Amino acid sequence: MSPPTSTGRIQSTLRRFLDNEASGGLVLIASAALALIVANSPLADVYFHALHVDIGRLSLLHWINDALMAVFFLLVGLEIKREMLDGQLSTWSRRILPGAAAAGGMLMPALIFVTFNLGNPASLRGWAIPTATDIAFALGVLSLFGNRVPASLKIFLAALAIIDDLGAVIVIAIFYTTDINVVALAGAAVTLGLLFVINRAGVMRLSAYLALGIVLWLLVFASGVHATLAGVMLALAIPIKRTPGTPEARDEESPLHHLEHRLHRPVAFVIVPIFGFANAGVSLAGTSLTTLVDPHTLGVAAGLFVGKLSGVLATVTILVKLKWAQLPATANWSQMTGVAILCGIGFTMSLFIGLLAFDDPSIQDKVKIGILIGSALSGIVGSGVLLVSRPKAVAQAA
Repeated sequence: MSPPTSTGRIQSTLRRFLDNEASGGLVLIASAALALIVANSPLADVYFHALHVDIGRLSLLHWINDALMAVFFLLVGLEIKREMLDGQLSTWSRRILPGAAAAGGMLMPALIFVTFNLGNPASLRGWAIPTATDIAFALGVLSLFGNRVPASLKIFLAALAIIDDLGAVIVIAIFYTTDINVVALAGAAVTLGLLFVINRAGVMRLSAYLALGIVLWLLVFASGVHATLAGVMLALAIPIKRTPGTPEARDEESPLHHLEHRLHRPVAFVIVPIFGFANAGVSLAGTSLTTLVDPHTLGVAAGLFVGKLSGVLATVTILVKLKWAQLPATANWSQMTGVAILCGIGFTMSLFIGLLAFDDPSIQDKVKIGILIGSALSGIVGSGVLLVSRPKAVAQAA
């Protein structure tokens, strides 16, 4: 049997990524729905008590949010590095449309949240909550349309969400870090330096990087910087075999590709659903009209639904009209509008930032309700737009 061509490897890697994210998104939707059901059932007390059971120095919820999610951030970092160096975002011509759309899709939701919360300076800490697109959730919804949506739009959405994740990582590092332990932070810097030293020395054994990665996580955790960022730092040091002109080396040829391949399924089908189940559960017993019109709830919901749509679509429209970029191949404006609306599904990273922004459980619940409302509206309306959109080829033939 002849070896697969480079083009075949590119398509295989990309298809595997999209398939895993889409299927994982459907599992995430189910886990979030189950969390809501359990949190509003006779099992609610058991659910909330279990999350706060101490295991060692941390509660179960903290182990999920600080340790398990570090693996999620490791995968995010690997995806960002691969796409930027050796994938769909490896050239500026490929980055400009999803990159600019991601920026617009972060700016508008933030402005909308701030507008709703100008009267309360303390609430402005939540400005970043509606800025993130959940790649798994959004691709999960998009996968339901099969061939009705061109693959180019799925790639555009994935690229936008990856750049969006990079922005979220930077925001978390800069704006949600407090009480720095200088000694631990210095230790983390030294460990990170060692990781890059062995990278430059040509060490290709993943075990060496993962062992130092555990040390890095412990030091970052102790430093006051959120421990999950250790995953991104570790990812940046994992070696990748760059193959200009024939990107996407075989998994066994590159430690980064190998680790990313090994992590996709457990992250998509275990870690993210566990996070969703642990954090999406909010009791609706005390929910009233006052809760629904609270500035936190409205700011997040409107930021996701209105902000993402306006920010992404306006940016794409400007770039295309100025001829600085083109619409993804075979996509039309109605399909682009539907995908822009789906960008308002901001579940995993939005929940994560909400937990960092506010310590008050009552505010966290309002934020969660806003995320659920904004994400649900984005998913339902975006699906409706895509459902009535006619594929470009069909429209031309009519």
